[in-house]
Amino acid sequence: MTDIATAFDQTGEAGFGDYVALLKPRVMSLVVFTALAGLVVAPVAVHPFVAFFAILFIAVGGGASGALNMWWDADIDAVMRRTAQRPVPAGRVAPEEALGLGLALSGFSVVMLGLASNWFAAALLAFTIFFYAVVYTMWLKRATPQNIVIGGAAGAFPPMIGWAVATGGVSLESVLMFALIFMWTPPHFWALALFMKSDYADAGVPMLTVTHGRRATRRHVLAYTLLLAPVALAIAATPIGGPVYLAVSLVLNAQFIRGALAIRRRDEAAADADGYAVEKRFFRFSLIYLFLHFVALMVQSGMGAYGLGVW
Repeated sequence: MTDIATAFDQTGEAGFGDYVALLKPRVMSLVVFTALAGLVVAPVAVHPFVAFFAILFIAVGGGASGALNMWWDADIDAVMRRTAQRPVPAGRVAPEEALGLGLALSGFSVVMLGLASNWFAAALLAFTIFFYAVVYTMWLKRATPQNIVIGGAAGAFPPMIGWAVATGGVSLESVLMFALIFMWTPPHFWALALFMKSDYADAGVPMLTVTHGRRATRRHVLAYTLLLAPVALAIAATPIGGPVYLAVSLVLNAQFIRGALAIRRRDEAAADADGYAVEKRFFRFSLIYLFLHFVALMVQSGMGAYGLGVW
């Protein structure tokens, strides 16, 4: 952290946007959206006032995780091109500020969610923050090529938290929503690792592309995509599923498998020749894939409320 502290001394005070960036707003938007989906599709109605503040505090908890991640990872962020301009490695925010903000927001979000909804949901949020900041960021990320596989659980908890806000517990439906994100995470991030070239190797992060090679990574992308499809489709057979969700999921998974097959067939010469266009396209589609699955769940829930689109 010495180099980071020196950089801070040289660059001066941070702006408001730097503190917002510490919270990883793009990741936070995924947290908010999937948590909202979990809350909306739950079988128990939640007062709009309670729902609004519950989602707000879940978002704050997600931002707290981001700040703690940026504090701990500042040394490797400074090496990677994709992350070198983040507030801490760029020297615009001091490491201790990022740590203080992360800890303060963590405590605030958990306590306020407990007061706004229930303490089971708050405990689940606390565990999510701990899992992302400690288990994934501080341990798994630098220790094993399975970092993304196991660490993906952190990003998979938000719909379970949203469901818990409404119901006060866990059910098969919320577990399957968790599993959908959990199984989606490895092919999503491994596609990114394929076209990020040497970033992870330069930073000493044991991403699969570094430890097992790019050909093995391509095989893993296909394997996890094939494992993901039945998990996604299984949700259609639960009370939160239905024909609308099933139709959307079938189309999305067919396209996702097609993209994974295209990645599997590629060699590095072909990928270099077209600037990793196939891998970048797969990565972008993976975002659409997850978004539309949760949109379909919420549409299905809305139709079910009016007795439409149900089995």
